[in-house]
Order: sequence, then structure tokens, then C-alpha cells
Amino acid sequence: MSKTSEFLAKLSVQANNQPVSTGQSWSGDSNFEPFKSYSPVDGSLIGQVGQATTKDYETVVSLAQEAAVKWRSVPAPQRGEVVRLVGNKLREYKRELGYLVSYEMGKSLQEGLGEVQEMIDICDFAVGLSRQLYGLSMHSERPNHRMYEQWHPVGLVGIITAFNFPVAVWAWNTMIATVCGDVTIWKPSEKTPLTAVACFKLIGQVVKEEGVPEGVFNLIVGDVKNVGEPMARDPRIPLISATGSTRMGKKVGEVVGARLGKSILELGGNNAIIVTENVDLKIAVPAIVFGAVGTAGQRCTTTRRVIIHESIYDKVKQSLEKAYKSVRIGDPLDENNHMGPLIDKDAVKSMQNALEQAKSQGGSILFGGAALEGAGYESGCYVSPCLVEASADMDIVQEETFAPILYLMKYSGDLAEAVKIQNSVKQGLSSAVFTRDLQEAEHFLGAHGSDCGIANVNIGTSGAEIGGAFGGEKETGGGRESGSDAWKAYMRRQTNTINYGKDLPLAQGIKFDL
Repeated sequence: MSKTSEFLAKLSVQANNQPVSTGQSWSGDSNFEPFKSYSPVDGSLIGQVGQATTKDYETVVSLAQEAAVKWRSVPAPQRGEVVRLVGNKLREYKRELGYLVSYEMGKSLQEGLGEVQEMIDICDFAVGLSRQLYGLSMHSERPNHRMYEQWHPVGLVGIITAFNFPVAVWAWNTMIATVCGDVTIWKPSEKTPLTAVACFKLIGQVVKEEGVPEGVFNLIVGDVKNVGEPMARDPRIPLISATGSTRMGKKVGEVVGARLGKSILELGGNNAIIVTENVDLKIAVPAIVFGAVGTAGQRCTTTRRVIIHESIYDKVKQSLEKAYKSVRIGDPLDENNHMGPLIDKDAVKSMQNALEQAKSQGGSILFGGAALEGAGYESGCYVSPCLVEASADMDIVQEETFAPILYLMKYSGDLAEAVKIQNSVKQGLSSAVFTRDLQEAEHFLGAHGSDCGIANVNIGTSGAEIGGAFGGEKETGGGRESGSDAWKAYMRRQTNTINYGKDLPLAQGIKFDL
């Protein structure tokens, strides 16, 4: 038995898998062509998952509605205990699930294991949160009255995730929603369905052992027409959390907004690092390289632009060229390699098209950018990470290409000029400045500085911690997930006033002679 087959067997993932799970049972047999999952690592068929129908969708939503009535009545700390046990189950199978994430998606094994660790960490966070779903108490203007606010579950939460973080983003949403008293319906990416199946095989063990109502955790593997669009339109699902491209997010936001539903949108990023003349290059260069080539440039927080002060531009450029030559590309399951493949051949074509546009718009390729061929690259999904000398006004620089392309550009004035360049794009997710100057750091973090949801000093754009709220502004969507008070998005606020006196004072002093 191969190592891959061994891990799949431990995760109970089969060659043919049903597309629908309600926690305690699996279903979904249709005449639709199943989703076949080919590994970008070596092109091998890992397995396949059936494709859910609109009938499957209706079954799941109906069961989820019934489960929501039961789950909201379970005390929050008890809901947290279920999440704690899910976290323990993920710890038990971290190696196997991390391997599958890496093999199905193509990110390095270290990153695959790190993604599972993020799932474990958000479970730990949510367990603590289950005892901290606090409201505020306010002083009433009326005598003998008490006023306060409390938070209640919204009910059903639809979760749409992308291929690049095939399990972590689902966990960010699901574990927080679960302790908030919601039930969740997950539509994973069709490009990485097996990791979703594996997660629900593990969750199913906890659900059955703890007697969790069927329908609290739901998985439905389907396409946009039969699952994605009905989910966005469905008034029975008050909250949709969608992660993906800006184009996709605009469609989801429009449909959900038309029915006055709520949405958490985590969309594109065109993230920049500003390198000032006061930089410490010993920490800046590794951060730039990891931010640009990690996950083969397929993170929403990937570093895509570096804005460098002209006085040190050549030095930084030379340092990056040297570092890029040392990046080892190959099988991501080999921990000696730094970068694995792109998700599929279409992603390779998209990268090549972007580079052609960059050259036609006046850009100059400094290093890399080629599709790799030969031994070890048979899947056709491997590329060389690319450095491109560019200017901020190039059209292609304004867009997010989901690939390891890093645009280098100069600024000549003070930090305000660099910040203006950084903020000139439509996306606003993550940003960073590398400087040893306190005034520059505070300028960058101030209201006149970065317009992104994440702004860092002397740390790169990728690798956000689960303790902070994650999300961005502008065409990144404006949503927030994970830590801080992001839990409030999964609940509805209610203001309460109690009259414990013997009189009923009316607003504006109005009196009735009764």
C-alpha cells in the first residue's frame, strides 16, 4: 500500500465518495458526472466525489432548519465542548489530514500541516469563546428600568470556500458559528473535495459519540448551479460566508443583498510590502520571499507588490534575485522543497497570460516565470516564481493574479508617496512596511496610512494569526472572520429593556388620561 493510500484509508476516504453529509449519515447518488480530484503534485487521480443535486440541497437545508431549533437551546459551553472534541480529533489525525491537504491542493507539507493546526487553534479559540458571548448593560433614561443587549444565533450559516485553503477557512467559520448556536452548510471547492470529505469523516465520529443532532454540521459537494446559487438566494440561510475571487464575491454579495441577507466576503488581495530606506534587510528579504512564493502565490494574503525606496532599490532587487535562485521547487511532500505546484494547468496558463500582459505594458521580467517540464514536473502544474520590474500605473499590477508573480517598483519621496502607491489598487486585504523608524511605522498604521484590513510592521503580508479578526476593505469584501469580535457576525443583536417599577413613563413625557 502506498503512503497516499495508507493516509486515505486512515481518513476513511474512498475511491468513490458520496457528496452529502449531515454529520451522522452520507447520501447523494445522482447521474451527474462526479468531481474527480487529480493531484497537481504528480497528476494522479486521488479519488472522486459525487455531485449533489438540487434535491440533495433541499434535503440538507430542511434538516438543518430542524437541527437549528434544537442546537440554539443547547447551552453555549456545551456547544463549546463539542468543538473541543472536534479539535482533539483533528489533533489525532493532523499528520494524515495535512498530507491530504498538501497532496490534493499542492501546497508544501509544512503548510498543509500548518493549515490543520489553524483548524485546531480555532477550535481552542472557539471553546473559550463559548463562555464569553457577552452583551453590554446600559443605563436607561427611565427610572426603575434596566437596559441591556444580548446576542442570539442567526440560525443557518452557508459557507463557500476556495481551493487554496481547503479546510482552514471552513473551520474558521464553522467552529465560531457552532459555539454561537448556529448550524452550518459547507460548499467546498470542486477542486479540492476530498479534504472536505475527510473532515466530515472525522467530525462524524464526534457527532455520533456525543449525540449531536443530525444537521448541525452539513457538507454538500456540488457546483454553482445546483448548490452555490441556491444557497446565495435562499432566505432560509440568513448568513452566507464566501471566500474566493472578487468576481465571485460581487455576484454572491449582490444576490444575498437583494434578499437583505447578511454576508461575510473574503475576496481578492493585491498585497504590498513597502521597503523604506530605514529597512533591516535581514528580516525584510525572507519575509518578501516567503510572502510571494508560499503556497506558490495562491494565498489571498500573498505578497504581490514590493514598493522600494529608490536609494536602496538596486540592493533589494539583487538580494531578491539571489534569494529566488535558491528557491527549491518540486514535490511539496518533500520537506526539502520550498514551493510546490499551482492547483492546475489553467492556473499555469493564467500566470503566463499575466506575464505577457506585463511585458506588453512595459514590465521587465528579472527572474523566472517559466512553466517547468521534465522529471518531477510531469503534472504540468509547476512554474518558476517570477520577479517583474514594473510601474504602479500598469494595468496588470492593479489586478490579482493567483500565482507567484512579484512586481518590484520604486518610490522616491517620503513614506506618504509609497502609501499612496500601495493604496492605489482596488483590493485592501493585507499590507506591510519594513522600517526601523518609529515615525514611519506609526504613519503607516495611522488613519492616513494603509487602507487595508491588515497592516503590519516588520512582518510580511501572509500568515495572519487566528486571534485577530481576518479580512479586508474595498474589493476584498469588508468581511471579518476568526478572532477578536468577529463572532458577532454569526449572531443577531437584541436590545432589551425591563421595567421593574410600578409606573410606565412614556417617551417625550406623553401622558394619557385613562
